[in-house]
Amino acid sequence: MDLSSINPVLLVASLMVAATPILLAAIGELVVEKSGVLNLGVEGMMITGAISGFAIAVETGSPFLGFLAAALGGAVLSLLFAVLTQLALANQVASGLALTLFGLGLSALMGQRYVGIKPPPTPDLDIPILSDIPVIGPILFGHDPVLYLGIAIVALVWVMLKFTRAGLILRAVGESHDAAHALGYKVVRIRILAILFGGACAGLGGAYISLVRVPQWTEGMTAGVGWIALALVVFASWKPWRVLLGAYLFGGITVLQLNLQAAGVAIPVEYLAMSPYIVTILVLVILSRDKSNAPASLGRIFHASR
Repeated sequence: MDLSSINPVLLVASLMVAATPILLAAIGELVVEKSGVLNLGVEGMMITGAISGFAIAVETGSPFLGFLAAALGGAVLSLLFAVLTQLALANQVASGLALTLFGLGLSALMGQRYVGIKPPPTPDLDIPILSDIPVIGPILFGHDPVLYLGIAIVALVWVMLKFTRAGLILRAVGESHDAAHALGYKVVRIRILAILFGGACAGLGGAYISLVRVPQWTEGMTAGVGWIALALVVFASWKPWRVLLGAYLFGGITVLQLNLQAAGVAIPVEYLAMSPYIVTILVLVILSRDKSNAPASLGRIFHASR
């Protein structure tokens, strides 16, 4: 066992990369659930975004076009969920589960010819002067643009929900869709827009896995990250800053257990592999004692004629 081989600077920088996919997926799902919709298809949208982004990046040579395609792919798949639940009034839980299964199957079909291919590298956004600062520079200022975009989305969602009229309307729809409808707000339209935003974020998260974190395509490579994102929203009490905390906690423990394995720590690999999930859930359970932020209309079907 050689713990001296673990570089703390690289460890912290790596945890930010590991946290980004779950952060993007979770913040998108938070907006969806704030509108009163429960979408269990996050995993399906992520894996669809992963293969869409990977395929376009490989074919065009541009990772940024790949990320754009991933956001579009996730949004298109989420549109199917929106049509089923908001227009056809199908059950949200069943539709979300079906979306995940459909996304997993579709991605496996689309990705057959991309196995073993390396995507074009996503360049880091090295900020002059700041990236050269000892310790802080490599940790905070030497990452790719999508990582910073994820943090910016969290900040914008927090500002939108807390300080803007659009956020107030979204929360009103999530709390009581009947009251919001009575006030003249287009409940179905608002929820569809929220679902599309959630799908785009999930697609970005999936592409981040296939283009940055694990730059290759393998079937089922999201490996349950979408389900973790779903749980993270609930445990974080539907608060954006807690989603950020939970994502970074999960990413940190994930990276740490990989480093401990590499250092030869005398703990069974299975226990180390379980640790990110156990620690994240325990911490967020403690933080989630306040249930006042749960949208009152979450999962309920809205019909304008009622």
